[in-house]
Amino acid sequence: MNLSAKGAAVHWLRDIADRNRQQEAVGLFSVCSAHPQVLQAAMRHALASESMLCVESTSNQVNQFGGYTGLTPAQFAEYLHSIAQHVGFPKERILLGGDHLGPYPWRRESRQIALAKAGELVRACILAGYVKIHLDASMGCADDPVCPLPDELVAQRAAQLCSTAEHARAELPAGAPAPVYVIGTEVPVPGGEQAAGHAPEVTRVENMQRTLEVSRAAFHARGLENAWERVIGLVVQPGVEFGDTHVFDYDRRNARLLRENLPASPPLVYEAHSTDYQTPAALREMVEDHFAILKVGPWLTFAFREAVFALSRVEQEWLGHQKGTQTSGVRRALDEAMLANPVHWKAYYSGDEPGLQFARQYSYSDRCRYYWLEARVQKELERLLANLSRAEIPLTLLSQWLPQQYESVRAGVLPARPENFIEDRIQQVLRLYSAACRTVGIGSIQTGS
Repeated sequence: MNLSAKGAAVHWLRDIADRNRQQEAVGLFSVCSAHPQVLQAAMRHALASESMLCVESTSNQVNQFGGYTGLTPAQFAEYLHSIAQHVGFPKERILLGGDHLGPYPWRRESRQIALAKAGELVRACILAGYVKIHLDASMGCADDPVCPLPDELVAQRAAQLCSTAEHARAELPAGAPAPVYVIGTEVPVPGGEQAAGHAPEVTRVENMQRTLEVSRAAFHARGLENAWERVIGLVVQPGVEFGDTHVFDYDRRNARLLRENLPASPPLVYEAHSTDYQTPAALREMVEDHFAILKVGPWLTFAFREAVFALSRVEQEWLGHQKGTQTSGVRRALDEAMLANPVHWKAYYSGDEPGLQFARQYSYSDRCRYYWLEARVQKELERLLANLSRAEIPLTLLSQWLPQQYESVRAGVLPARPENFIEDRIQQVLRLYSAACRTVGIGSIQTGS
């Protein structure tokens, strides 16, 4: 199929949703990361699979004030395009989305101020070319008298943000694709489940149906009937989550009623958040059960961290005793950066220092992902890669610390360079998602959707 550049990504998303609703077990995964090596790996994976690539930023990661990345939506879009140019990935094959767009970053302010800022963020995303918009106004603000908020109020605020998005869309050039929307939210709110006791409760069918009912009414009350027909996804809780040391796996028996009661209108699919670290079988079953949009984020930087730590062990074993060689201190630099600025992990980890140090390095929640771009950490990472690039790494050490990459080198399908080992470790995760989703290449998109 010969798709024009404009709207191709939205058409791809709609096609996958339609096919999934028709009992074809296809889906897509969304990369929720701003890490440059992760994005490069994802783009090269999409090149190899001849697919589109969905990338999303959250409201506290990227917003009109910079978020924790320091990037506005327009800057994040340009950042993605610059990486795509470097990789040779066509930028029109990037489906750019915003996740949990709403008052979350400003929830400690009054509702008037928080919602105004949320509207500014939604508008900035639309004008920057975001086409997949998750509207999430479920969190209470500082002066809300009741929390959790009533369903009707959540829906009204989401519709208000949708109205802002539709007005911003009118400012785009003619022919720009209309955004598609995702509504609903998982429990807990963005940030992840930390309790190790019990798996989160699967969304009840009656709660899912009520979310749709009140959302439809709120959209129609604002004259957003056309936008309502572009609601393509509904976020529900399938019972999956992860904490520091545990993963709650998908149990399709618990989600049977959601599967059997997929809404007839609008023609949407379920979107599942926090699917990181699920087994290949669980990911596959989720797609089969109409969780056609799978979010992945920390698992990708977790894989990056695993590869870097493994290479640091290779470096130490191979070069640590050679005179005149200054080995890298990337692991030490990373931990020192976390200790110097604990804002991204302090509220998430608890216990004594040995336990905290272990969590800083090895937690499933992967809070160290916020620190890789610190200047000193980058300097030590560059030293590590330079040291390991001076000569061919002994295969016996590669077998010890990166055994799957060793097998690929031995098979002649992976160049024996440290950068390739890191990227391939990230792509191991991406390949699991691609297999679960039966990634749809752009050449197989159906024209009738």
